[in-house]
Amino acid sequence: MSIRAFFAFLITVTLFTHNTQASVPVVYSDSTQLLQMGKWLDLYTDKTNQLTFQQAINQTFINLNEQVPNLQITPYTHWARFTVTNNTSVKRLLLEIEYPTIDDISLYEPLPNGTWKVTRMGEFQPFRYRIFNHQNYIFPLPLKYGETKTYYLKIKAGEQAQLPVFLGPETLIDNKNALRNLIFGIYCGIVLVMALYNLFIYFSIRDRSYLIYVTYIICVGLTQASQHGYAFRYLYPNNSWLAMHDTVLIPILNGLTAALFIQSFLHAREKYPLGHKLLSFVIIAYLGCLVPMFANNYYVAQIWVELVALSGSFLAIYIGFKVAKTNYMPAKFFLVAWSIFLTGVIIFVMRNFNVLPYNDITYYALEVGSAAEVTLLSFALAYRINIYRQEKELSQAQSLEVSKENERLVREQNVILEIKVNERTNQLQQANDQLNVALVSLKDAQSQLVEKEKMASLGQLTAGIAHEINNPINFVTSNIKPLKLDIEDIKSLLGKYERLENEDDFKSGLQAIKLFRQEIDIDYIHEEITSLIKGIEDGATRTAEIVAGLRTFSRLDESDLKSVDIHEGLESTLVLLRTNIPKNVTVIRNYATLPKIECYAGKINQVFMNILTNAFNAIKTYSDGREEFVTITTREENGQAVISIKDTGPGMTQEVKEKIFDPFFTTKDVGEGTGLGLSIVFSIIEKHHGRINVISSPGEGAEFIIYLPMNIIPGL
Repeated sequence: MSIRAFFAFLITVTLFTHNTQASVPVVYSDSTQLLQMGKWLDLYTDKTNQLTFQQAINQTFINLNEQVPNLQITPYTHWARFTVTNNTSVKRLLLEIEYPTIDDISLYEPLPNGTWKVTRMGEFQPFRYRIFNHQNYIFPLPLKYGETKTYYLKIKAGEQAQLPVFLGPETLIDNKNALRNLIFGIYCGIVLVMALYNLFIYFSIRDRSYLIYVTYIICVGLTQASQHGYAFRYLYPNNSWLAMHDTVLIPILNGLTAALFIQSFLHAREKYPLGHKLLSFVIIAYLGCLVPMFANNYYVAQIWVELVALSGSFLAIYIGFKVAKTNYMPAKFFLVAWSIFLTGVIIFVMRNFNVLPYNDITYYALEVGSAAEVTLLSFALAYRINIYRQEKELSQAQSLEVSKENERLVREQNVILEIKVNERTNQLQQANDQLNVALVSLKDAQSQLVEKEKMASLGQLTAGIAHEINNPINFVTSNIKPLKLDIEDIKSLLGKYERLENEDDFKSGLQAIKLFRQEIDIDYIHEEITSLIKGIEDGATRTAEIVAGLRTFSRLDESDLKSVDIHEGLESTLVLLRTNIPKNVTVIRNYATLPKIECYAGKINQVFMNILTNAFNAIKTYSDGREEFVTITTREENGQAVISIKDTGPGMTQEVKEKIFDPFFTTKDVGEGTGLGLSIVFSIIEKHHGRINVISSPGEGAEFIIYLPMNIIPGL
């Protein structure tokens, strides 16, 4: 941060106090000394920024009679004129402008043929185009002994600009700059050491203040590096945009990190909330400086940064003072460090506005102030570690006292707790015994309900089977009596043929047999016997089919995993449920080709039985006699057998669908169902490591989709 804006108004006063007479030529006669040429510079400001060189040299130049002329913060183009007479044996003098943040600077040198040679430098172009590998602008002036030449400088800078101009041989310029480089190197070393030191502490104690401070130290160092041209020379020599904007961008970053650090270091949120809010406004103001900068309104951005820096600097002093009044020791360190830094800033700014002379003290004031600041603040942060240690020791002592008190209370409470634990243990033991009795009773009740469900299904199945077997048996029993009568007639006819051998009148016997054949209608008897035998055969076949279906359904001899045909199980179930199928229901079979799957066949058939029975019952209670359908579809999907049983019944609501697999849940009237059918279905499918999905909505029927793996690992 700086307060240079505070002195900007001084320039407008001094401009009108200088004489307007042209400067006399500067005579360089001592090659062992550098000559500072500020007082020999004549200046002109082109507020149009459009004058050509020929137009500019015809304007009225003003000599400010200042050792280091100040060009202020303006968006204008400045012209400087000076005349040099070389009275030394040095054939090539160097002209150095020790202000490396000038955006564009050109030297116009007269040639013997009356033309002018233009040497252009500045931050607008990459650093490699400099004549000399140095951050300052150095121009060679080839002057013979006794020769006099008049030169012009064209200068354009978007920030505060001064003209500290030195003239002398290359060795003296190099010696001066070597000393400058050495001192700045020491400064950089201090900044880097402080940054690494605080970064190490951050990794040790993980205090956010140290990390913010490290960032602030780096920004402080970058600010000085950009002001002295080292940043452009070493960090981004090919980035002209950054070189022209770093004197705004880096101070913005410096101000942001400074405000964040002060908030954190002083604990402003807790110790002075108003100060914390004011610093937040400073952060917002700094961020606002980015708007004119990126809009290439560099003049406004520079003024804005200076004003925010000025107000933020004194605001930091005020907040530090308010926090220090709370006896917070680090705030006192902060006040000392910040005061030293501001002193350096004030000296630096007063030098820039010619209130103080341009010398080594004022030149290094900002570096000395910032180096002292980062060092003292590092000590302050280190002091915070002592505070943390003292707080930790105090906390540990308090914790020890609390621990001893707790230990005493624990001992006293242990006796009471042991008594209560014993009482509670006895109560829990009694409750556990009661729960065990209740659990046994619940299991017995559950077993009885499951058996009741099985018996209800068995009774329904038995009634259906009895009805199914009764029809073919009736076929057999009703055909036996007429078959016996027909056989008796045939036996009578055969008896007559046997007695014919013993009769004398053979012809009359044959005539009697013929009459008997007509009487019993032997041709009809043959047809009737064939028909009766066919009916008995059909009845026997149907009986055998029912018995085979019952055997397939029950699989009483197959309690282990078997490879079975799913379709065979479905068909046997439908045979047994034939009497339960309403007359208006058509069963549609969409069977795909499926390999045999490993399963517990009897249990899977029980699944089919329960789902199909529910479907037929739902249609029976819902249908008004219109044609209904139950569709059975099978397919193979991802190594699983998929069986879909879909009906056109009443369907289910979402609430019912969520509960249908719960034990004892039923939508039937009291006494008509136990609510265990689909619960048993779910447990059987779960035992087979399969799953079942239900798709249903009111009035749209219901579809049960069963997924069974082709192979089941026994024991899982």
